[in-house]
Amino acid sequence: MAADRKVFAGPRVRRMRRDRNLTQARMAEELGISASYLNLIERNQRPVSAQILLKLADVFDMDVKTLAGDEEARALTTLKEVFSDPAFRDVGLTNQDLRDVAAASPGVVDAIAHLYRSYREATTSSSLLAERLADRDTVEPGDAHGLPLEEVRDFINSRGNHFPPLDDAAEELYVKAELAKDEAYVSLRNYLRDTHGVTTRVVPHDVMSGDLRRYDRHRQTLFLSELLDQPGRCFQLAYQVGYFEQSRTMEDIIAASGFSSDESMRLLRIALANYFAAALLMPYAPFVKTAEDTRYDIRLLGRRFGTSFEQVCHRLTTLQRPGSRGIPFFLIRVDNAGNVSKRFSAAGFHFARFGGTCPRWNVHDAFRVPGQIYSQVVQMEDGIRYFSIARTVSRAGSGMGVPGDQYVVGLGCEISHARKLIYSAGYDLEDESAATPIGVNCRLCERMDCSQRAFPPLKRKLEIAEHVRGISPFGRAVEKV
Repeated sequence: MAADRKVFAGPRVRRMRRDRNLTQARMAEELGISASYLNLIERNQRPVSAQILLKLADVFDMDVKTLAGDEEARALTTLKEVFSDPAFRDVGLTNQDLRDVAAASPGVVDAIAHLYRSYREATTSSSLLAERLADRDTVEPGDAHGLPLEEVRDFINSRGNHFPPLDDAAEELYVKAELAKDEAYVSLRNYLRDTHGVTTRVVPHDVMSGDLRRYDRHRQTLFLSELLDQPGRCFQLAYQVGYFEQSRTMEDIIAASGFSSDESMRLLRIALANYFAAALLMPYAPFVKTAEDTRYDIRLLGRRFGTSFEQVCHRLTTLQRPGSRGIPFFLIRVDNAGNVSKRFSAAGFHFARFGGTCPRWNVHDAFRVPGQIYSQVVQMEDGIRYFSIARTVSRAGSGMGVPGDQYVVGLGCEISHARKLIYSAGYDLEDESAATPIGVNCRLCERMDCSQRAFPPLKRKLEIAEHVRGISPFGRAVEKV
């Protein structure tokens, strides 16, 4: 953030104060300014100076970039996506209306998104029911599933994908189980046996009937499929340890989530056990230090901690410990049809909640040469540039003639952090013209000079010319007023 840039962040400062249950007088005292001056800042009648930004970071242990509008940009993207639905075609909201709501209260935007998810859920369920009745199929109770996965994703992202109690417990156990002294699989297998009386067996995949991990409580045995590679076997052992030892901590987090559905609570419980497993194999302090020393070389980090490419990338998105933060990364995992199965955004990157990704982003190119790391500088519509890498990850099939699963994992950060990455060598990171312009997805992107556009922008009115063919197949578009 440039020192001479005027930052008007009144609503954000006010939200931060209210989140901490502070009066204007108390917060002003902490910042060394008058209450009247703070009042002017909150009403956007005064900018937040560089000195106050530094004071906010020091006194309240916050990232000053949160005042640069990342949260509002995310909220605006969500609103654009929700109100691009044809159901709102005649509402008449302008982009400025949406910006005003996003700036005033991102929390209200989250509530709107929740309502919209419920609407989509009801619509989808009704459509499925109608199709099944038309086909005279029997409709079983409970066939209409909601969107608990989205609810869990939103909660994890709201916590910055960082859960300190699980990180702290994992670091303690890493030392206690002496994982650094031996191969992790051996140490974890012995720890499960000696501490919990659980035996580990690797068995043929046909015995597992498609499962990769199965815990038999009666026989006190953890069965692992032979299809798991070594990092996968270690991860499943660490998961089981976390489930045994961190249940109370996980239940406290689940209670704080406010979830009411059993599906959402179970998904969150699994996600938290996975979080602990990654934290146990890649303990916070040693992992952050190694990442910084190696310039975030993902392959080397995997070799050092005995983990896979995807496991390392996922762990890199969780490094938000105050006083020892890593680079704020975002992560996405897509299949070759463009379906998104994972997304985390500690970097303020805007993902679509209900659609795919931009075809100009090189996460799709990575399918061309499996195992090769692709890198790219991209620029979103708000002008913020990001540096990203992408590579395929695979899961073995169950034998001859059965294809394995293949995905692409994309990992990235704001351009200001890119120099810390080994993958940015050779890039002129100051050259803004070298960035590839991308959008959230075609329906939300308003770049009309894109030849790869699959849909017209839903927030714009098209002007179709029968005798003119432009770069975009959808003609020109003007903003709706």
